[in-house]
Amino acid sequence: MFKKLAAEALGLGDIGKIIPAQDYDKVDSDDYILSEDNEKIFFLIKSRRDEYCFTNRALIHIDGASAIDRKRILRRYEYYQFPFSNVTLQTAGTIDLDAEISFNIGAVPLIISVAKGQIDQLKDLYKALLAIQQEVHHNHSLLNFSNDSIQKAIGSVASGKQENVSKSQELRAINEYIFAWNTNSFDKYNQKDFSRIFEKYINN
Repeated sequence: MFKKLAAEALGLGDIGKIIPAQDYDKVDSDDYILSEDNEKIFFLIKSRRDEYCFTNRALIHIDGASAIDRKRILRRYEYYQFPFSNVTLQTAGTIDLDAEISFNIGAVPLIISVAKGQIDQLKDLYKALLAIQQEVHHNHSLLNFSNDSIQKAIGSVASGKQENVSKSQELRAINEYIFAWNTNSFDKYNQKDFSRIFEKYINN
């Protein structure tokens, strides 16, 4: 108890450690991943207060109010719904005990402190988050291009009149085509699994 109070007073309660893969089953986050949907952990940081679990699909944040309070709030951020931005890595100074990685996930700003001896592993996470940020942005751009294309196609079709086809038949055919187009575009450009990126930067 006194160690926890001292850590809180000195500001050490939120300095995390990167957990090795063989110990993932010993942390709380492991209970909340969607293993039934092939979700798996690629990177995990644990402090006295919090856990930051980066899976192939989402960031799972187990948020603690303080190092001495057992209450926790579980938050889940799917990467395709909450894109990364402003990803920054701050290395440790001469007298610092920690390095920091900070980013926004959606509109939520997060700063994660890690023991400075693990900076090399933190650099790998930094590269992975940057790559996910770029991939999501690229996919969103392609989805917008796809939507623009279908709108232009609708305009072209609407300006013409098919022979021997009623308005209701024409409208139904157009609606079915647009729905199929939008569904296909959404599935294609809303990537949910980023295993490839994590395997490239984290497990390399």
